[in-house]
Amino acid sequence: MDERVYKTMSRSGALSIVIGVISIAVGLASGVMLLISGGRLLSGKSKILF
Repeated sequence: MDERVYKTMSRSGALSIVIGVISIAVGLASGVMLLISGGRLLSGKSKILF
């Protein structure tokens, strides 16, 4: 019984670490893309004629 609980806790901990790393990577990637698109919008606003 104790070995089963130990294995379950070990897998849960590893899964939490993996999900955390993936979340950080996705967050950084989306942040960079937002910065780039915002910069492009700001630099292109002078080309708009109304």
